[in-house]
Amino acid sequence: MLTVLESLKLSTQFLEKKGIESARMNAELLLAHILQCQRLDLYLRFNQPLNKSETNIYREYITRRANFEPYQYIIGEVEFYGLIFFVDKNVLIPRQETEILIETIIEIFPKEEELKIFDIGTGSGNIPISLAINLPESKIISIDISSEALIVADKNRELHDLKSRVGLMKSNILTDSFEKYNNTFDIIVSNPPYVNKTEFGTLQREITEFEPDIAVTDFDDGLKFYREISSKSKMLLKESGILFLEVGEGQAEDVKEIMLKNGFTNIKIKNDYLEINRVVFGVKEK
Repeated sequence: MLTVLESLKLSTQFLEKKGIESARMNAELLLAHILQCQRLDLYLRFNQPLNKSETNIYREYITRRANFEPYQYIIGEVEFYGLIFFVDKNVLIPRQETEILIETIIEIFPKEEELKIFDIGTGSGNIPISLAINLPESKIISIDISSEALIVADKNRELHDLKSRVGLMKSNILTDSFEKYNNTFDIIVSNPPYVNKTEFGTLQREITEFEPDIAVTDFDDGLKFYREISSKSKMLLKESGILFLEVGEGQAEDVKEIMLKNGFTNIKIKNDYLEINRVVFGVKEK
C-alpha cells in the first residue's frame, strides 16, 4: 500500500505531465477530501498508508482531474464566503472575486433592515444564500434559465435552511416580463454571463469543456445582459433602490455607461483582491 506522501508524489507528477496548473495543490486537495481532513493535515500523515478503497477513489479523482475536470466538480462542493455549496456541471463554480459582490451589498445595508432582493442568474444559489445569511431580515427571489441549475440551488437552499426566504423561479431575463414586480425591490444583484464570444474560446479547458457555457458567455459582445438587466431594473427597483453587477476585466466603464443611460445615478466601481474593477453599482434615479 502506498503512503500519503508516496501517493501525493505520484499524483503530482502525473498531473504535471498532463499540463494541470498547481498540480501539487490539486493532488493535496483531492486526497484531503477523501481522507476528510484539512489539506495541511496531510503533512502530519505522510507515513499513513492508504487502504484499497481510498486508493481506488483517489485514482479515479486524479484521472478526472488529469482530463481537466475542475476539482470542485470532482468533490461536488466549494466554499464561498465561508459557506459550503454543492456544485456540479450544471452550475458555474463560485469564484472568490464574486465575494466582493456580497461584501459590497452587506457593507451598505444594515442587518436589521427588511429588504426585498432580486437575484438574476442564480446558478448554485451562492449569491442569494450568502446574502440571506448575512442580511437576516431579507427576502430574495432568484431566477435562472436552467432547470438543472435550479435543482442545485434548491439543494443549497435546503442545506442552509432558507426555503422560506429564498424563492427560486425558472425565468429568462432577456425575454420574460416582470411587470408584476415593478417598484418591488430594494436590491437587484447579478453576476451575469459576461465573457464575449471571441474571448470564450481562449479560456482554460476547465471552463470551456466543463462549466455550462450559458453561465460564462453571452455569445455576443459580453454586454448583452447588462443592457437588459439595467433596462428592466429601473422599473423593478423601488425609488432609491440599488443595482449591483459583477463585471469582467475591462468592462466597468462600459457597464457604468449603460447604467447611466438607464437612469442610474451615484454609480460606483469597486475593485477585487487583484485591484481589477469587479463590481459596478448605482442608485435608481428618483
